[in-house]
Amino acid sequence: MFDTTLTWNDLAFLAQGAAMTLAVTAVSVTAGTVLGILFGVLRVQLGGIWSAPLTFVLDVFRSVPLLIQLVLGNALQSIAKLGWAPFTTSCVVLSLYTAAYCSEIIRGGIGAVPATTRRAARSLGMTWWQDMRYIVAPLATRVSLPAWIGLTLGVMKDSALVLWLGLIELLRASQILVTRLQEPLFILLICGVIYFVISFPIARLGGYLERRWSPND
Repeated sequence: MFDTTLTWNDLAFLAQGAAMTLAVTAVSVTAGTVLGILFGVLRVQLGGIWSAPLTFVLDVFRSVPLLIQLVLGNALQSIAKLGWAPFTTSCVVLSLYTAAYCSEIIRGGIGAVPATTRRAARSLGMTWWQDMRYIVAPLATRVSLPAWIGLTLGVMKDSALVLWLGLIELLRASQILVTRLQEPLFILLICGVIYFVISFPIARLGGYLERRWSPND
């Protein structure tokens, strides 16, 4: 018969780790999305050589492994004597990492809007801001949503790397319990179920929005 030494307190400890994972993900995805929209629009508007410096910086964040970015970010803030807590450092690095990918998603979404549609809007007397708000934003959002949902889920899983900065998120909490209780398969199974439970609603929300918007094609 299956027997375990896992207690309710241990499950509460895993829940606290899951809450930390959600907090890091929420802050990083929110800030990263805002920055990604800004960077994506700038790249489209500037174009060519004028957007090259920004493109290069974003390429660095997309090319360098996230773990290295976290370690370097923590070292740089220590050298600069910023005194950031591990949570702040993790969110800053993950936000920039998210923004680098989100900018590509936004750029692709804007590029998917037909040029003829935009020219027609401007010929009707719309300003650039009105064109972006009423024409480009709705169409680009529908195109970009699936990729953004995938990015959000990816950031949630990648947030496990913040354990290297000392944050006790879900994966780190499970490792602590594995070391103490010596029940790796059972504890990691519970950890996987928790990841699924917090990720599934996000994936379903994306599917729901896609289905809701599809009749308007």
